[in-house]
Amino acid sequence: MSGHSKWSSIKHKKAAVDAKRGKIFTKLIREITIAAKLGGEDPEANPRLRSAVQSARSQNMPMDTVNRAISKGIGGGEGANYEEIIYEGFGPSSVAVVIHVLTDNRNRTVASIRSAFTKYNGNLGATNSVLHMFDRKGTISLPKASIDEDTLTELILDAGAEDLESGEEDYLIICSVEDFEAVKAALEAKGLEINQAEMARLPHSKTIISDREDAEKVIGFLETLEEDDDVQKVFSNFDIDDAVLAELSRT
Repeated sequence: MSGHSKWSSIKHKKAAVDAKRGKIFTKLIREITIAAKLGGEDPEANPRLRSAVQSARSQNMPMDTVNRAISKGIGGGEGANYEEIIYEGFGPSSVAVVIHVLTDNRNRTVASIRSAFTKYNGNLGATNSVLHMFDRKGTISLPKASIDEDTLTELILDAGAEDLESGEEDYLIICSVEDFEAVKAALEAKGLEINQAEMARLPHSKTIISDREDAEKVIGFLETLEEDDDVQKVFSNFDIDDAVLAELSRT
């Protein structure tokens, strides 16, 4: 099965920093709110809400905070009027990006997104200028310490998964949207700890950056997008050459 994305190792470390800053809570609360608004308050009957709550609990979000976000969604109160929008374009080094946002002010958000593209000499594109370069897949991550790779491979293939990527500390399971819930249920039935389960945009092919300065520009661009409170997820076809990754890891 395929090797883990090198860029994902940097993103994993960055996620830990985001959690400490509390920024990730803002994004998770929005996702819980919109999931409850669209699909109801019962996680067992609302797969999107169930995944959002699971992600929140993996970040040690208090249940009181989770429940307040659900209440906002079903009650239509403050914070329940979020709009889902997808932006697309090309960043530095012609890296393709797909940006998922939840916003209560479309004008504010598009201005912020456009500013990031302009700052890094990128181009905000029209609808489907980039999206056709990605497939929508279910992704599930879990710690490597919880199960050996051979056992996990057999388990998830029987449940309908398509691929397994092995990182330094975690596995990433990839499956179709249709098989997502079945694969997740198979893992849960074995009592395995799930770090995150979500729908993602995976690129058909990757743009490998082999120059450190170029890599730093792309990373800066992606981080600028991700730091926007309205931005929920940023997907790209960017990855890093081994030698450049080693240099970045030392800094």
